[in-house]
Amino acid sequence: MVIQSALAGDGEAVVHTFGGVVDQRGVDAACEVAWCLASAMVGDGLAEGPWRLDFPDIDGASYDAKWVARFVSAYVNDDRPTGVALFGAALADGCLAECLLMLAGSTVATLRRRGAAA
Repeated sequence: MVIQSALAGDGEAVVHTFGGVVDQRGVDAACEVAWCLASAMVGDGLAEGPWRLDFPDIDGASYDAKWVARFVSAYVNDDRPTGVALFGAALADGCLAECLLMLAGSTVATLRRRGAAA
């Protein structure tokens, strides 16, 4: 539902869906949904790491963009504890909704680009 809402450009529905997951299953389940979005973004066939992802000018990026870069980096390195820590930090900082919206949007943009290249 998150990807469908993001594909439709409905950011409010993306945030609402994540909120529903938190309400019904808890924060850990919402983190799992985010992990699945990172998986969809990265795609199949990822060779085992360690990976170092390059994000030019990341220091000047917004909180949510930095968060997505770090969360995806945690995913590609199979570093679930870091992903969980990032999720908790965004929640504590009051930025989780923006971060999840950025993650969903980035995932959709990647899927569209991948589809256009096929």
